[in-house]
Amino acid sequence: MSGATSPDVPPVHQDPPGGSRAVAVWGLGVTVYFVAITYRTSLGVAALDASERFDINASALSTFSILQLLVYAGMQIPVGLLVDRLGTKKVLTLGVVLFTAGQFGFAFSESYVAALACRALLGCGDAMTFISVLRLGSRWFPAKRGPIIAQVAGLIGMAGNLVTTLVLARVLGVFGWTPTFAASALGGVLILVLVVVFLKDHPAGHAPPPAPQPGSGYVRRQIQQAWREPGTRLGMWVHFTTQFPGMVFLLLWGMPFLVEGQGLTRAAAGELLTLVVLSNMCIGLVYGQVIARHHAARAPLALGTVAATAGVWAAVLLWPGHAPAWLLVTLCAVLGACGPASMIGFDFARPANPPQRQGTASGIVNMGGFTASMSTLLAVGVLLDLTGGDFTVAFSCVFVLEALGVWQILRLRPRAHRRERERVVASRVEAVHVPV
Repeated sequence: MSGATSPDVPPVHQDPPGGSRAVAVWGLGVTVYFVAITYRTSLGVAALDASERFDINASALSTFSILQLLVYAGMQIPVGLLVDRLGTKKVLTLGVVLFTAGQFGFAFSESYVAALACRALLGCGDAMTFISVLRLGSRWFPAKRGPIIAQVAGLIGMAGNLVTTLVLARVLGVFGWTPTFAASALGGVLILVLVVVFLKDHPAGHAPPPAPQPGSGYVRRQIQQAWREPGTRLGMWVHFTTQFPGMVFLLLWGMPFLVEGQGLTRAAAGELLTLVVLSNMCIGLVYGQVIARHHAARAPLALGTVAATAGVWAAVLLWPGHAPAWLLVTLCAVLGACGPASMIGFDFARPANPPQRQGTASGIVNMGGFTASMSTLLAVGVLLDLTGGDFTVAFSCVFVLEALGVWQILRLRPRAHRRERERVVASRVEAVHVPV
């Protein structure tokens, strides 16, 4: 074998050491993601208030989240390219500025159009957080920690959702719209200062290899090479299929469904939304540990989560009249698994791409779930308006997207596994024959 490495095989390199310094720096990056999640999900507990404030129907209400996710999904590949080119700190700093400005603007918006513009700005900043945090973790921790690091990042992000359901909902009821959203935006100002002063892209002595000069074909090559890997496409479809049921429930339609569709009080509905978040955090820890120790469990966990979600949703929607409390509790507990299952998508894309392409590949994967969420938000809003508020018909669109995603996962899984085995063998050969 020749001494030159194949362009498709990541070069052998020394893993970052991890340790307390890594935890501190990575923790700061995850805190940015935490704040972004509180802003992203703040509309979920204020959906009914927003409907009254801007005098809008279900379709117009869903447009808030659709536009936010449209911007988010559309930014994923550009953000991945930016992270690969500029590093984490610059991209995260810009993201904090944008989502803080969006949250401040939303607090003072009086018109529907102005509020839409602010949610779009927030979505743009939010789009820059998670991929940056994944890149930060890969630069500060050994590769074997990848699955657990991704799951813990998602867990801490969901803690931001917990703040939304436990704190923001109550503050909104006491102080009203403008004071609540304006005060929450102050967290973005604080985290911006911390990022500028303390965040580092990588530990000393572990700088990534210099990025190639972009040139006219750089963007196209990065995207094509990442997309060509079956693991990237499989990761995108896993993310697409698993994330959106929980995302749609928490982001917008959970509160209206539980209050207007199931006859619960706002307080009881808020407790169930909190259960989704708590379930997400607990299951995330379990999934991360399982995948770190048993790599073959990735696809079974993802498909099992999809099957459980579809089964419980079907039981709730087909139940005559209002579903019993135990079934709604089960639904919310199962929806909590959607976020951790979506993280598995990154565990398919990560080993399929070399370090200099991780941001781009992660952006492609992250587009999956948010595209599905955006489509479902729109479909639910339109169907609610067309059927006069029939949640059974509106939420039936969940099964259509899940069926599409499962078909794609089953189609791509053998190809991705075969390619991953080939890469592992090639990497071991390089480790033996190529001087380090």
